[in-house]
Parts: sequence; C-alpha cells; structure tokens
Amino acid sequence: QVQLMESGGGSAQAGGSLILSCAASGMARSNLCMAWFRQLPGKGREGVAHIDNDGNIKYADSVKGRFTASKGDAMNTLLLHMNSLISTDTAKYSCAADWPYDGHCYTGPTDYNFWGQGTQVTVTS
Repeated sequence: QVQLMESGGGSAQAGGSLILSCAASGMARSNLCMAWFRQLPGKGREGVAHIDNDGNIKYADSVKGRFTASKGDAMNTLLLHMNSLISTDTAKYSCAADWPYDGHCYTGPTDYNFWGQGTQVTVTS
C-alpha cells in the first residue's frame, strides 16, 4: 500500500523560507504523479505544485517565482522549497501521489488517491 509522509513544516517569518519533504513508500515503480496541495480550515484544497511522470512541473500562480518543487535523491521523494513566504502561505500542506492515468498526470485533488497526513506551515509577520 502506498504511504506518504511529509516533514519540514513549522513557523517562519514573512520573507523567510521553509523546506517541505515528502517520502512515498509501498511501490516499486518511480513514475508517480506527485503534488503538493494546501488547505485552510473550511476551505478546499489548492494545488501548489505538480510534478508529472516526465518530471515536468506546474505551479499555482500564487507561488510562482517563490516556491520550487523537485524530486529528491531517493526514489519517490518530493521536495518543496518555499522562499519569500507571505502570510497567505499559511496553511496545512499535504503531499499527494498517484499512478499516471492513460499515461498522463492530472492536477485536481480528486485525481490523487494517496495522501500524506499533512504538515502545518505558519507564516508570521
């Protein structure tokens, strides 16, 4: 069974940086679709960054130029470097993964069946 584990959340001052990490286990192949989502209480999940099975990355407009997603050195790991943090980045961040469907990765939260428990990021002024 696929399991995801995030780490690296916490608090940072506005303008600061944090790095999130996600490790996926329970699968033998490395061509997962992987993504970071974030969510505020009472709100829906917002896609932050998506990496497809070819390594192409898409970012939400709200984080472009500030956040960088990348695959880690270990198989099926995903990193999120968050720089120039602002107050509206405060949210619970979750890692998501799934196998490509018909050879493609998709970006909606319902396109992912495997989720981590989430890690809180709080940006203080």
